[in-house]
Amino acid sequence: MAMNIFSISDLHLSGASSKPMDVFGKGWENHFEKIKSDWREKVKDDDVVLICGDISWGLTLSEGLTDLGSLKELKGKKVFIRGNHDYWWNGITKLRRAVPDDSFYMLQNDCVRFGDVIICGSRGWTCPGSVDYTENDEKLYLREAERLKLCFNEVKKIRREGDRLFVMTHYPPFSVKSPDTLFTRLFEENGVEKAIFGHVHGETYFPFRTVRGGIEYILTSCDKVGFRLQIIL
Repeated sequence: MAMNIFSISDLHLSGASSKPMDVFGKGWENHFEKIKSDWREKVKDDDVVLICGDISWGLTLSEGLTDLGSLKELKGKKVFIRGNHDYWWNGITKLRRAVPDDSFYMLQNDCVRFGDVIICGSRGWTCPGSVDYTENDEKLYLREAERLKLCFNEVKKIRREGDRLFVMTHYPPFSVKSPDTLFTRLFEENGVEKAIFGHVHGETYFPFRTVRGGIEYILTSCDKVGFRLQIIL
């Protein structure tokens, strides 16, 4: 049976930190139960689920692992990148040793292969043209571009002819006002097929699926997609 790839982002779990999400709107009531119900209907053991950051409100590794543990019962191989609220994600070697089981893949400046699909990713940052972008963001924007270069360097080491490359970021890799960024240029230079991201919430407008430079960009913030996993492949 063919492998499917899904994505959902910004789970904002709070099993150890007591931060209910329904303060952000009625739709967030019991949001994790909605996600789990949809996940159980869609995902098989050999499928892959991409989770593009803001996984847990936890502040310590122990708190973050509590929330990761709540995903253990769910089928599929789970691939994560760090979001801007994932303060518990600190020290990739220690984190990889501590994850609940071998169905959890924590990406940081590297990549992972599933069949003929390679997944890489990094957090990204607010892009020029975004309403909240200031000169203070320039340094982090440039640093995240360097981290993506590290990811693509790792991809080159394992890429074979015919492989498909998907990239995960937490932040949108472009802004509506400025579609051309360091991130999108790197994606095009490295032959990315699909770019999956989150971070955008509420009433903020952002296209759910759009094609730019031959790359499909897919927004999967859980509240934006009705707390349902989105099919990527």
